[in-house]
Amino acid sequence: MTINILFFTITISKRKITLEEALNDQRVEKLYEENKDRAAKYIRNL
Repeated sequence: MTINILFFTITISKRKITLEEALNDQRVEKLYEENKDRAAKYIRNL
């Protein structure tokens, strides 16, 4: 009888965000909020 046991070590580290990524995330968030507001106006009118 053979028992094989595997051990895995997972290390999670925070990834550093570049300036370009931060600006893109900010732009996406702004567009998301604008579209959400626009959709809410249409829903209220129905």
